[in-house]
Amino acid sequence: MAPPMFPLAVTTEMFWLDVPYLERVRRIADLGFQVEMWDWTTKDLPAIAALGATWSTMTGYVHGDLYDAEGGNVMVETAKLAIEAAKVIGCPRLVVHGAELDGSRNGLPFRPQSVTTGQMWLNAYRTLERLAQLGEENGVVFCLENLNLHVDHVGTPFGTAEDTMTLVGTLDRPGVRMLLDLYHAQIGEGNLIELVRKAGRLIGEVQVADVPGRMEPGTGEVNWPAVARALKDSGYSGVVGLEAKASGDPMVAMEAFRAAFSE
Repeated sequence: MAPPMFPLAVTTEMFWLDVPYLERVRRIADLGFQVEMWDWTTKDLPAIAALGATWSTMTGYVHGDLYDAEGGNVMVETAKLAIEAAKVIGCPRLVVHGAELDGSRNGLPFRPQSVTTGQMWLNAYRTLERLAQLGEENGVVFCLENLNLHVDHVGTPFGTAEDTMTLVGTLDRPGVRMLLDLYHAQIGEGNLIELVRKAGRLIGEVQVADVPGRMEPGTGEVNWPAVARALKDSGYSGVVGLEAKASGDPMVAMEAFRAAFSE
């Protein structure tokens, strides 16, 4: 098989959930992938670091929201904790969202918002500016992830890729980039190749899963080889992460992912 066009990563919270966490990390790394993590607050970070895996992303805050001034203060303070955690395992990118998500309710925001006001946009810009400063001072990049508002994350402000692109592009600081999640974008907006071209240099990382079903490439409707070529043609050379469930054997799913993003 031809080599991958990009460094590839796999999210630990979506594969081999029946085995201990450290073993999950080890398996993913042994297969040649970088590793991604959601909630780091419950993990044994020194033990994870001892495995020597290469990390791509982890969640970059514990509590807080972009759209609310006080929520922004909380996000910045807990982002400082995430930075220290990232230093333990050597993770370069920290993921943030428009609103704090409640994992026990399948990723819905704690405080869903039906309308995004001008004041919310201003609050979000100011908080991202503070995160950019933190990132630049500490050698990490905060990545604002787009989320779909139809299936998984109803009521999350700044969830669309267009909104995240507007915020990140207007700020235009190296400490804040987009986490362009093409699964979420396909559900909410479609037109992925044009989206990739527009996002361009604003992308800090790309994540993928097929639609419908949120499983590995090849199980749904997206032409992933065409998307991969568009990414390469746009000049992107960063990580592509698989944030998907396996339709069957996890190793087969990972190889399908690798194949979709290989020459």
